Amino acid sequence: MKDNAGAGRGTTRRHLLRGAAVGATALTATSLLSPVEAWAAPRGRGGSQYVEGVDVLPDTSHATRALAAHIRGYYQAKSDKNLDWQMSYFSRTRFTYIDAILGWHWYAWRDMRDALAGWYPTWPKDSRSYPTRLLGDTTSAILVFTDTPGMFGPGQVRNFGAVNFGPDGRIERWVDYWDARQFGVADWRKEEEPPTQWPSDFRQSTVGETASPLMRRVATGLANALRSGDIPAAMRFFATDAVYEDVPAHLQITSRSSIQTFLTKAAALLPYVGTGTGVRHILGNDTGGGYEWTAADGPVPRGITALELDSWGRIERLTAVWNGAYADASLLTGLAAKAVEQ
Repeated sequence: MKDNAGAGRGTTRRHLLRGAAVGATALTATSLLSPVEAWAAPRGRGGSQYVEGVDVLPDTSHATRALAAHIRGYYQAKSDKNLDWQMSYFSRTRFTYIDAILGWHWYAWRDMRDALAGWYPTWPKDSRSYPTRLLGDTTSAILVFTDTPGMFGPGQVRNFGAVNFGPDGRIERWVDYWDARQFGVADWRKEEEPPTQWPSDFRQSTVGETASPLMRRVATGLANALRSGDIPAAMRFFATDAVYEDVPAHLQITSRSSIQTFLTKAAALLPYVGTGTGVRHILGNDTGGGYEWTAADGPVPRGITALELDSWGRIERLTAVWNGAYADASLLTGLAAKAVEQ
């Protein structure tokens, strides 16, 4: 893919990543890890550290041990700027990587590798990418992770990655969701793809619906209830002491009764509630995962909702992520006002 739209405007993150061949020859090729080696070698350098130099251990309470072990190497490779090691985690034959906030997209392994080869040398020496929460298993998962300042803009970026793995353990589809207000609205506007270059297909059909039956039942039931505006029906999927989080609104509400009160008052403002909303893709197993969603009738076109389920299959934690840069200040302050209990 070539992007000449920004000629004369200086080099931006988007132009570096779109310049697929730039800098690729500066990296020496190394042998790729086999899937077995990648899964079996979590690389526990630094004692209990998950990623070297990072004093954060991810919450793996709603993920399988296999997922936690496998993906550990991926983030170490990314933090080391070891492009060949990192790219060994991706399938060469079935490949999709989309940034759902900027519109960047790659449908070929080599295009992604060449694009990143031009960008990684610009990262700060001490840059790190590390997971903070893992949901799901080695079939499909939502990976919550942080990229430190300087990697993708002046501030840290907290991503929610929708990830599907193939039978050999390699990643076949990865779609990132995050709040661009953390990035900076002005910077987001400079880096976002023009409307004509946004992907029209998020390629969920290439991997199919492989989430567990329980996660599909909960995600579909919740989304259907929210689409119809039936908040009492939606609440039947929640545990008594559930936690509800909306990332762009900076809200956290605890207990099913308080969540119901908030959703009843805020339904008209939330982008994932009401007519026009729908499920794009479901991920995860019986304990953790969630769903990507679309919204046709409001200012926010898409997002992701992470779900953590308890032993009875009820939602004990819900985290909604969408691009807050699409929302004006009145919408965000309106959501905060709806959260005030009388």
